[in-house]
Amino acid sequence: MTIMRSVILGCGSYLPARILSNDELARSVQTTDEWIVQRTGIRERHIAAAGELTSDLALHAARAALANAHVEANTIDLIVLGTSTPDQTFPATAVTVQAGLGITGGAAFDLQAVCSGFVYALQVTDALLRAGIYKRALVIGAETFSRILDWNDRTTCVLFGDGAGALVLEAQPQAGTVADRGILTTHLRSDGRHKAKLYVDGGPSSTQTVGHLRMEGREVFKHAVTKLPASVRAACQAAEVTLGEIDWFIAHQANDRINDAVRDRLGLPAEKVPSNIAHYGNTSTGTIPILVDEMRRDGRLVPGQLLCLLALGAGIHWGSVVVRV
Repeated sequence: MTIMRSVILGCGSYLPARILSNDELARSVQTTDEWIVQRTGIRERHIAAAGELTSDLALHAARAALANAHVEANTIDLIVLGTSTPDQTFPATAVTVQAGLGITGGAAFDLQAVCSGFVYALQVTDALLRAGIYKRALVIGAETFSRILDWNDRTTCVLFGDGAGALVLEAQPQAGTVADRGILTTHLRSDGRHKAKLYVDGGPSSTQTVGHLRMEGREVFKHAVTKLPASVRAACQAAEVTLGEIDWFIAHQANDRINDAVRDRLGLPAEKVPSNIAHYGNTSTGTIPILVDEMRRDGRLVPGQLLCLLALGAGIHWGSVVVRV
């Protein structure tokens, strides 16, 4: 039986040039490098320059992904951009990326599911490609969270950074087995009862301001360490693979303590759960594709490997994707 799968052709990423270390941050807010590292694993993060927009970061990542995939921009007929920090309230930041790439056909839109936005964008893109509506897509996660942080709140401003990552996906016929390349299954969930645990205290309809990020860190931790293991197990069961068959568990880079707890609950070896949060902080929708691209560039990620991508974010949204590269 032949079926269509959404196959990854290439990946790319971009981090702004400016690096903000914990020590530098400690000069403006009451914190220390030791306090931040112990609680999060973060040592530094990248911060967008004045005038550098989310669309700029997304464009850099998109161009890198297209180059890695060896495809021309004009062959892309779908762009799905996961972001919570768009350039403007409207239009979608994705259309700015579309124009920047010189693409005049197809469709481009934003998707907002906060830190889970990239896995949500993958499911939406996968469905559209498998349905035959589009052939080749750019899926991007891009954020400038530095623009919505309260830099006097040490419980949140130390956590986030700016960055973008992108994947090029193409609909390709596959044999319909677990050995197929491409996305094998997606498993998404949300529960709006917990939206007050992590939110931004502004918006066009409520305050007519952008607002700042607010978080109950302990509550987010509790949800992450229970919901993510369940999501991973459900996704693996749907894909008909065992946890042991997964080569890499690529988790959203929110906090090393969260990912360590998820790893322990799933009984995974530490070497199967890579981390780069020390250098980038939490770039929200950017974390997963940035890490995928980093692993591709340093040789850890090779064709044929089986990945489980997992993320939890405000909403609360969460989910997992099983994909073979």
